[in-house]
Amino acid sequence: MPLLDPENWQSHNLAGGEYAVTEPATGDPLGTVTLASAEDVTAAAGAARAAQAEWARAPHFVRAAVLRKAGDLFTAHADELRDWIVRESGSIPGKADFELHVAAQECYEAAALASRPAGQVLPSEAARLSYTRRVPVGVVGVISPFNAPLILSIRSVAPALALGNGVVLKPDPRTAVCGGLALAAVFAEAGLPEGLLHVLPGGPEAGQALVADPQVPVISFTGSTAAGRAVGEAAGRHLKRVHLELGGNSALIVLEDADIDAVISTAAWGSFFHQGQICMTTGRHLVHASLYEEYIERLAAKADSLAVGDPHREHVHLGPIIDDAQLAKIHGLVESSTARGAKLAAGGTHDRLFYRPTVLAGVDDSTPAYAEEVFGPVAPVRSFSTVDEAAALASDGPYGLSLGIVTRDTARGLDLAERVPTGIVHINDQTVNDEAIAPFGGIAASGTGARFGGEANLDAFTDLRWTTVRGDVAGYPF
Repeated sequence: MPLLDPENWQSHNLAGGEYAVTEPATGDPLGTVTLASAEDVTAAAGAARAAQAEWARAPHFVRAAVLRKAGDLFTAHADELRDWIVRESGSIPGKADFELHVAAQECYEAAALASRPAGQVLPSEAARLSYTRRVPVGVVGVISPFNAPLILSIRSVAPALALGNGVVLKPDPRTAVCGGLALAAVFAEAGLPEGLLHVLPGGPEAGQALVADPQVPVISFTGSTAAGRAVGEAAGRHLKRVHLELGGNSALIVLEDADIDAVISTAAWGSFFHQGQICMTTGRHLVHASLYEEYIERLAAKADSLAVGDPHREHVHLGPIIDDAQLAKIHGLVESSTARGAKLAAGGTHDRLFYRPTVLAGVDDSTPAYAEEVFGPVAPVRSFSTVDEAAALASDGPYGLSLGIVTRDTARGLDLAERVPTGIVHINDQTVNDEAIAPFGGIAASGTGARFGGEANLDAFTDLRWTTVRGDVAGYPF
């Protein structure tokens, strides 16, 4: 029996109007969802708050069992969910399989959080028991984007639920199914008590209402840096804790001793995986001058060899860009870069939403596609002469999400990594990596640090409460 039923997606309880879910590769309709209004957000937050108290009191093994079952269901329904991820988000099947794998692992890791030690016994100056205990924050608001919709929703939803919270999830309406409704269906089948998880696809109005709602003390936001700044500012006005995982313009540094035969595949994956629509995408290739010309030639040849098309009906390496607005932004950055002197070594063209993987040579600080986050399949390549220059170039700019370094001397790579401010480092790998157990996040314009994954989830979705207990009533001087 299918997990997802499009006939049930139009809710009469939501007042934000209907939204057509479309397939980027074809423009064909996949279904219709009902969007949430600001009033819907308020009602959902209240319902989640009411249901959360009993869920928080449930034994840890009860919460863990629901999360483990949810993990099993992502695997059991993999064929159906893969199809939705491919068609709705334009992912190739391999990327969809990766999302499903991570979703299951996020649930299993979250299940383990439920039984983690909850606090510490503290020494005290007084004759009393003094201890700390982690308690659920109450209701967590999750705002997730379109590019890896399942992963970027489940990585907050699963640990928040496991730790005893209710959740209001607002997925991007462009991926409302695989980023929202799929989670609702999985957790319902897993036995999550009613009222704890509310999936509300919506636009900016719904997001603003979620950030402002006094019933939601914690916001977990993944999206662009510009939107994240607005969310952070609004949350600050309401004295809310906010976790921001934002954009990036991550560098891949290729030192002079790198194996050029091995590095080209790594470099291409870093820039072109999922059409470059990944926050960790390799946005800047910094290559030693001795390898620069060969690197450009071979990366361009690799780009030209990659197939671009409909991932649901063809075997391709890249699928479509999510929509016309994103494609216009990508192509505009490429055109403005060549107008300023960058050389188009490969790509730079598109057929509808299918953008060719693009390599730009001769870039510098003034090249828009080098200086800005493109969020598309574009690889700007720049040369350097010394390690000091490489460190300075990689450190330049507002972002600090991920860094890749390719070298045969791993100690040298680690030393270089210490000189570049970033949230994530990969030696002899490209910049796009993710594991449920690992802390994830960037610094500076890329976000507020490693707030997801592993033990970081404890800080994200619980409060630390200090409690003391005496055997008799304390006495005081007055």
